[in-house]
Amino acid sequence: MTLDAITFDHWNTLVHEDENSNLSHRRIDRWVARLAEDGHVLESDMLRGAFATTWEAFTVDWHAGVQRSGEDAARHALSILELPITDELSAELIELFVGAGHGIDFQLCPGIETCLRTLKEAGLKIGIICDVGFTPSSVLREHLDRRGLLQYFDGWSFSDEVGAYKPSKVIFDHALATLGDPSPNRVAHIGDLRRTDVAGARAMGMMAVRYSAVFDDPPENGPEANVVVHDYADLPRLLQIRS
Repeated sequence: MTLDAITFDHWNTLVHEDENSNLSHRRIDRWVARLAEDGHVLESDMLRGAFATTWEAFTVDWHAGVQRSGEDAARHALSILELPITDELSAELIELFVGAGHGIDFQLCPGIETCLRTLKEAGLKIGIICDVGFTPSSVLREHLDRRGLLQYFDGWSFSDEVGAYKPSKVIFDHALATLGDPSPNRVAHIGDLRRTDVAGARAMGMMAVRYSAVFDDPPENGPEANVVVHDYADLPRLLQIRS
């Protein structure tokens, strides 16, 4: 297959969290500190449980293709906690929840910058197709720009802006449009999840590439990709790309 373009998932494909960039921990710490300022003592474990329940509800909607935002998630967590707080404090907590990613340096997936540079030098168009969770796309792009990666991308499709999650054809079509509408059979999509990345790409007639270095998605979660890559140093060779 001769490729004209390649799209990448974001989480666990371009970047990933570690202990120093764990957004859940940061949200908990921020809420505990802000609530304490107004005399509300809340244990971290209580917040951890509320956030876990919120994530479970978000995941159900994600699988159903129902769009939810970080603001929705923060309000859901507050409804679980039933705190006796003012509307003004609720608004502050929502802002702290949504903006937790500002200024954080997530870990770049090993070898990703060199890989992107190689693909760009080979003349390929490069895009992003990302299902957004609690952190908005504006923060994700801000981080990629700060780390020097955004310059390699010709377009991007984030679910909170497009209004659809993978594996919907809508978000894949949007991504191809940002890259000049190449034929899907001349485009590869790289991601870590079988249900969204692999299934979505295969349904489009794109080459599906599963990246397994950060998260190795088990077989029961969906179809296998055309190519599985564990080290980005191998990707140009596996896709027969030459600069």
